[in-house]
Amino acid sequence: MFAYIIRRLIGAVVMLLLVSLVTFGIFFWLPKLAGQTTDQIAASYVGKAPTAEAIQDTKERLGLDKPVVVQYGNYLKALAVGKDYKAGPVTDHCPAPCMGYSFRSSQPVLETLLDRAPATLSLAIGAAIVWLGVGISTGVVSALRRGSVWDRASMIIALAGVSLPIYFTGLVSLALFSYTFKIFPGGGSYTSVTDNPLRWFEALVLPWVTLAFLYAAMYARLTRAGMLETMNEDYIRTARAKGLPERTVVTKHALRASLTPIMTIFGLDLGLLLGGAVLTENTFGIPGLGRLAIDSIRSGDLPMVLGVTLLTATSIIVINLIVDLLYAVVDPRVRLG
Repeated sequence: MFAYIIRRLIGAVVMLLLVSLVTFGIFFWLPKLAGQTTDQIAASYVGKAPTAEAIQDTKERLGLDKPVVVQYGNYLKALAVGKDYKAGPVTDHCPAPCMGYSFRSSQPVLETLLDRAPATLSLAIGAAIVWLGVGISTGVVSALRRGSVWDRASMIIALAGVSLPIYFTGLVSLALFSYTFKIFPGGGSYTSVTDNPLRWFEALVLPWVTLAFLYAAMYARLTRAGMLETMNEDYIRTARAKGLPERTVVTKHALRASLTPIMTIFGLDLGLLLGGAVLTENTFGIPGLGRLAIDSIRSGDLPMVLGVTLLTATSIIVINLIVDLLYAVVDPRVRLG
């Protein structure tokens, strides 16, 4: 087990380096391949009507006049040990892990990410609880009542949930429950849980349900397929032959074995959402990481884009490592070597 964890940790570090390298190359190397000069790249970060002095200052401050390999090495060094930034006579130290400063707001990237992260965490974790509970329970019941009215109806709803895009169901739910019946607050009403827990909950009910509708539908279909396959296994027939109660056979034997693929997909889904639920956050006006990523891409804010990308990659890698370690707990047939 210890050797397995070490191998996964090394693989996680290598994967993060590759992600940072690709993202860094897209913003710094590809423009040069497309024919842009260093002055043109620097001018895009200065603003409207850039002067020669401002372009030169930007080139020196961002290190754009250095080779791309050196720029990438300096970026990795800043992540590991921090970096000093000079702004005129003042030198500002950015502690590790230093992701730099925003080109647009001049705020530390890490500070901005930590400020936006609670909104994304609230959305992702709340929706995950809903879709796991609804999706798995619906899939189990559908598998046990195969061919029944419940099975057909739930699978039709699941098919609709998988097919409908989040921006459609989100706008429909806002139109019905916020602006027509006025049951829940409208878009852009997110409040921090520390400021007002009740308003925080009310503002997130619709995003939770809308986001969970998409994932619960997919998890219901996966759980149903896994349960149908597992219920025909020899050890399930053996458990029933021993006289075990049907509830024990379903929950302790069949369901545990069916959860292995569900956990794999859940790790990927939750990791992606922790990096920002882009469509949901934009639809409901939630100031999370996904909305920050879109705004940063539109404004060409490279340090912020790199920061969100690394945070998303880290979330996916860490959660999938945890999921892999939980395999042996959920399904005793799995052993990690």
